[in-house]
Amino acid sequence: MTQPRLAPRARLHRAGLFRAVHCALWLGGSLFAGSALAQDAAQDAAPAPASEARTLETVSVLGSRRSQRSSDTTSISPVDVLPMAKTVEEGAQFDLAQSLQYTAPAFNSTRQSGADGADLVDSAALRGLGSDQTLVLVNGKRHHTTALLNLFGARNRGNTGTDLNTIPLMAIDSVEILRDGAAAQYGSDAIAGVMNISLKKRKGCEAVAGYGQYSKGDGENWLATAYCGFGLGSDGSLGITGEWQDRGRSDRSEPAGSPRIIGDSKIRNETLFLNGDKPLAENVDLYFTLGVQRRDASSAAFARDGLGSEDIPSRNSAAMYPDGFVPFIDGDIDDRFGILGLRWAMGEWNADLSYTYGYNKLRYTINNTLNASIANLDLINGGKGVSARSFDAGGFSFEQNTINFDVNRFYDQVFKGLNVAFGLERRDEEYKIFAGEPGSYIDADGVGEGGNAGSQGFPGFQPADAGAHSRDSWSAYADVEADFTERFTAGVALRYEDYSDFGKTTTGKLAAGFRATDTLMFRASASTGFRAPSLQQKYFSSTITDFVNGEPVDVVIAPNGGTIANAAGLPLLTKEKSRNYTLGLTWSPTADTSLTLDAYRIDIDDRIVLSGRFDTTDPTIGTILDSLGVGQAQFFVNSVDTRTEGVDFTFNNERELGNDFKLGTFFALNLNRTKVNAIHAPPALVGREDVLLSERERLFIEQGAPKSKAVLGFDLSRGAWDGNLKLIYFGPQTLGTFSGTAGGVPNARYKAKSSVDLSVTYAFSDNTKLTVGGANLLNVKPTRQNPDETDNGHIFDSVQFGLNGASYFVRLWHKF
Repeated sequence: MTQPRLAPRARLHRAGLFRAVHCALWLGGSLFAGSALAQDAAQDAAPAPASEARTLETVSVLGSRRSQRSSDTTSISPVDVLPMAKTVEEGAQFDLAQSLQYTAPAFNSTRQSGADGADLVDSAALRGLGSDQTLVLVNGKRHHTTALLNLFGARNRGNTGTDLNTIPLMAIDSVEILRDGAAAQYGSDAIAGVMNISLKKRKGCEAVAGYGQYSKGDGENWLATAYCGFGLGSDGSLGITGEWQDRGRSDRSEPAGSPRIIGDSKIRNETLFLNGDKPLAENVDLYFTLGVQRRDASSAAFARDGLGSEDIPSRNSAAMYPDGFVPFIDGDIDDRFGILGLRWAMGEWNADLSYTYGYNKLRYTINNTLNASIANLDLINGGKGVSARSFDAGGFSFEQNTINFDVNRFYDQVFKGLNVAFGLERRDEEYKIFAGEPGSYIDADGVGEGGNAGSQGFPGFQPADAGAHSRDSWSAYADVEADFTERFTAGVALRYEDYSDFGKTTTGKLAAGFRATDTLMFRASASTGFRAPSLQQKYFSSTITDFVNGEPVDVVIAPNGGTIANAAGLPLLTKEKSRNYTLGLTWSPTADTSLTLDAYRIDIDDRIVLSGRFDTTDPTIGTILDSLGVGQAQFFVNSVDTRTEGVDFTFNNERELGNDFKLGTFFALNLNRTKVNAIHAPPALVGREDVLLSERERLFIEQGAPKSKAVLGFDLSRGAWDGNLKLIYFGPQTLGTFSGTAGGVPNARYKAKSSVDLSVTYAFSDNTKLTVGGANLLNVKPTRQNPDETDNGHIFDSVQFGLNGASYFVRLWHKF
């Protein structure tokens, strides 16, 4: 997570070190980039005889940089370690985000629908906070976020995040979830917690073929994936994973025959991952990882009505779509991730130098659409009243380059053991917006009388939106952890960060654990943290079409620091600041039973949120909006303080029953509550806090995720048979309506719901398994709402576990 020593303010020119290493990674089509395991886990530090080569293999211990392996019940920070082998071989879900959604209660990823680009990328988060407040590592190295900024949907509005589904399940060995503030250890974004995805590189080959669909007969899901691990020479290793996934569109629109399409977006993923290492000399190892994915995705926008409606001529043409039409927001997503590193021993010290590259690009094509201003101007001029039916609407990209340098040593003669670690990090980021073709955004007649401008469903990015924006940062950290006695362990971490766009910050963490008995441990931590505003939040600029009470409204998302934001009196974005407290215990009464209980509180000051809507009646910017021909404007602003409180509980038990039966029982629970404690209005908006943060936007912050979630699982096996029963409970949510309670419309209240998953596996041999099963077998759906008051215009938003109902699947696994 940290980098080689650089001059404090020295910027690395794009033609310099980053580009040189980047070219080395990609040159010749044989890219190897990577990391063997988490850098935050130190190498085996025990002294070795001078004649004996030291082992440089790392172990991943998320939340601690010490060299000895620890488990989720002996760590002084709350960590869930989730092996993925069974999920790969028998799981009902075919991607990582949904697999974790039905496994880890503190994790939330609800597939959105009717939310534009958010339909194409499943965002994920921890403990009810935003997706950009969870840091994701792959093999211990910082993974890049997506270029997409979520603007619609019930979840993660105004957030960026990591697209977990760019990583195939087959490539993953385990997922570790650190449920604790860790910005002092890992840097920005680690407010809610940290996820580390450890990739496989062991020898052997395996493959999975899967098929699934919903009980309604749609949403067909095809999966073909394979992994092969080889020796790289006599002492190295290389794991290669390929995946092809094709998910069909589902539709739950009402009434039957409705022109609207609401459900899963259509997605096809083609993914390749490499992971391995190779000793170069005694005590010197090269390690590498490469991930490349191409995704073609398609989301259905709001329908435009045909003859007899107000959509003609404003948003439709009778000559083109007399019966109305559904525009499709089609996205081409290109994602790349690579790591190249060296680790070596220097006497009793261990060093790790790495370069990490991340890139995500999303380009929109709007199909089955029209530009109503072009079509109707054509009609006025004596033509047929038509425009093009497809437009390149532009898009955006995000690139991240990171260099880390980490050093550590374990002193077994100091106290009962002392681990010292320190390091440096350098990170450069660039965010670009690409303009669409003119037909995707122009108003052909110039006055808006012939019809609305731009491609219906998603107006293209305009030249004024386009641009490239970059920043750099560097940081230094120190981390010390000591076993003061056989029973008491404590650690302290300190981190200094310097960003080119908003300045400097220092964060710290103190954690301790006391083993009261051999089976009972108490643990606690306190930390400060921060999150840098994403470049996407600072510079995103677009005019979009939303539907409010069923009526279309053009909304401008104005960039921070731009003309409209400055006119509204909004200050420049700066960092979020957090304080995180955790208190808990772990207990392992028997070798087959363990439980953990952790209470937490997370205070975030100056949290960055998407504001409420300013309209044309606004005394400050109303005339500007009128001149732009838009009805409303929104901004990103450091406007609120929030407090999140909760409890995490886990229980595991494995036992042997009579007649060779084995039963595994798992129960996990997360309870959380987020509350907006204060709204900070800039001087120009004092007295108008209800506009800066409307009740609707407040509820998206406080209840975008369920207040409670629990998973109860039973795994019963005997011989070749294995049965799995899982009950997933999703607590209630309350979301805001467009009219609001002031308009006589109550908030949208979603009652608690539960899903039941069941699968049966038969092993033909040790190397071949067939699994059949179903998810949400009782066909449970969220509580019905007034479709004119929901965010997606459907009878309910995509909350809790989504809106598709029951599904069935079959999966064949074979090991070669």
